[in-house]
Amino acid sequence: MKVKKAEIVAVTARADQYPPDDMPEVAFAGRSNVGKSSLLNLLTGRKKLAKISGTPGKTRTINFYEINDEFRIVDLPGYGYAKVSKSESDKWGAMMDEYMQTREGLLRVIQLVDIRHEPTALDKQMYDYLKYYELSGTIVATKADKISRNQLQKNISVIRKGLDADKSDVIIPVSALAKSGDEELLDEIDKIITGQYLK
Repeated sequence: MKVKKAEIVAVTARADQYPPDDMPEVAFAGRSNVGKSSLLNLLTGRKKLAKISGTPGKTRTINFYEINDEFRIVDLPGYGYAKVSKSESDKWGAMMDEYMQTREGLLRVIQLVDIRHEPTALDKQMYDYLKYYELSGTIVATKADKISRNQLQKNISVIRKGLDADKSDVIIPVSALAKSGDEELLDEIDKIITGQYLK
C-alpha cells in the first residue's frame, strides 16, 4: 500500500465529536512516549502530520487521520504515564473504552511496545483487553534502530512471551529514525482493511 493522501479530520475528547462511522479504522495504542506520533508520520511520509512531543502523556485526545480517502488511522492517548493524575488517567481510559467498544468501523488496534524493554504489566493488560474484544493480532515493536540486528529476534521473542501473544499475532519491528518496517506495516494494514484477516 502507498499513502498518497493523509489528513487529520478530527481531534476528539468525546464520542459526539467523532467523525461519521462510515469507513474502516485501525487504531494505535501504546504507552506514553512509545512513538505513536513518529510512526504515524513515518507511515504517511509527512513529518508534521502528528505532533511529536518530548513530554510523555501529551496526547489527551483521540485523533482521527484519514488515509487515501479510504480508511482512518486513529491515534489513542498513551497509557501509563506516572505524572498524570489518577482522575485524568481514568478519564483517558474511559474515553478509549468507549471508542473501542462502540466504533463499528474499528477493525484492529495495533499495539505499540518499545523493542528495547520487556512488556510492562500495563502492556500486558492492554493486550488482554484487545484480545477480549477481538481487536488484537498486530504488534509493532518501535525504536528498532536502538538495538543490533543480532538482538532483534531475541527481543521480539521476549515481547511475544511477555504479552503471552498468540502464535498467529504479527510482530513488526519498526524504526521511525531509520525509516524501516513501515512498508511491512502498511501491507499489514492493507490486509486488515481489505478483509484478508477475518475479525
